[in-house]
Amino acid sequence: MSQEEGDVEALFELAQEANDPQTFQELEAQLNAFQKKITQVEFEQMLSGEHDSLNAILNITPGAGGTESQDWAQILLRMYVRWAEKKGFKAEVLDFQVGEEAGIKGATIGVTGAYAYGYLKAEAGVHRLVRISPFDANKKRHTSFASVFVYPELEEDIEIDINPADLRIDVYRASGPGGQGVNTTDSAVRITHVPTKIVVQCQNERSQHKNKATAMKVLKAKLYELKKQEEEAKLGALHKEKKDIAWGSQIRSYVLHPYRMVKDHRTKHETSNADDVLDGNLDAFIQAYLLEKK
Repeated sequence: MSQEEGDVEALFELAQEANDPQTFQELEAQLNAFQKKITQVEFEQMLSGEHDSLNAILNITPGAGGTESQDWAQILLRMYVRWAEKKGFKAEVLDFQVGEEAGIKGATIGVTGAYAYGYLKAEAGVHRLVRISPFDANKKRHTSFASVFVYPELEEDIEIDINPADLRIDVYRASGPGGQGVNTTDSAVRITHVPTKIVVQCQNERSQHKNKATAMKVLKAKLYELKKQEEEAKLGALHKEKKDIAWGSQIRSYVLHPYRMVKDHRTKHETSNADDVLDGNLDAFIQAYLLEKK
């Protein structure tokens, strides 16, 4: 980046000295290219959240309105599948509930690709469609809603790394019921994981080595369960961000009549090329959201 910056500065000085339109046009083009690189770097920095690098699970639910909203939900499903294809990601439909007349009652897709969740978290919320209904014989304008929610696909085979410095290991003499001695050696093992205060112990074996190995297995199992609970709590916090699928809660509006426009109400980013957006070209909206959040 420093090389490009130096080139722009040098061209700026040259343009001032030459003072001719052609050099200033070249400077303008180089400045625009440099600005795009800066924006891209900023954009990549947006994808540094804890789960951003993971695959994503995307769920679409139609709002009230029967066939209208169910059809809108299916349009959104196609939009996200097309977006994934354009990114070179894999989109797999995990669940698909067909509507009575048209559309879907709900769908869940898994999106596999680098930073899929980091991108798609920008799409979580209520999406609003305004159009002339293809299901209305009177050709009236209808407003439909559908909710999109995005989860990070958490790793199932979570590795539990235990720092030996975090362990306090005590050995003691095993005892039987009523305090009766079992053996005369300090074979029982108690392990305390200091950061979490989890304590495990084992005295089943006469060998201290075997008791320690068993205690470590129990500790790893408990730490794994704790990690799972923490991940579930984080997903629960994400759930709280969901809003009612109705008026006033939409994050984005897609207007197909009486004019054509897609507008994000969080960032104010908009385009008149609604067909392009519905065909999966969402990156401008995603980038605007991530930059806004930063």
